[in-house]
Amino acid sequence: MRTFIFVVSIAALAGLAGCRPLPPSKPSSQWTEQEKRGAAVFQLSCARCHYATTTGSLHGPGLQALTKLPTMPSGAPPTDERLTAVILHGRNMMPATPLADEQLQALLAYLHTL
Repeated sequence: MRTFIFVVSIAALAGLAGCRPLPPSKPSSQWTEQEKRGAAVFQLSCARCHYATTTGSLHGPGLQALTKLPTMPSGAPPTDERLTAVILHGRNMMPATPLADEQLQALLAYLHTL
């Protein structure tokens, strides 16, 4: 039993040592008008399933630093093209979210602030 606890403790410490803090989100006081509109789109269309300022899961993954990481939770790179495809067409459990082009561009701008 002691060996098991020791191994689990070492694994936990190794995991913590590999954790890096995520880049901070852009302060809302510095958002452009487009980013503000995107935040409103996010609240109406995305916030019921995604947290914006954490990686914690609600119904879908948290989106903090989504565009600053090398891959999204799906493993795909977080390019605007990939984000657009996922938003407009859905993926796995995420339903398609029909948005006008202006709403989509504002949402993408906002996602880059996270």
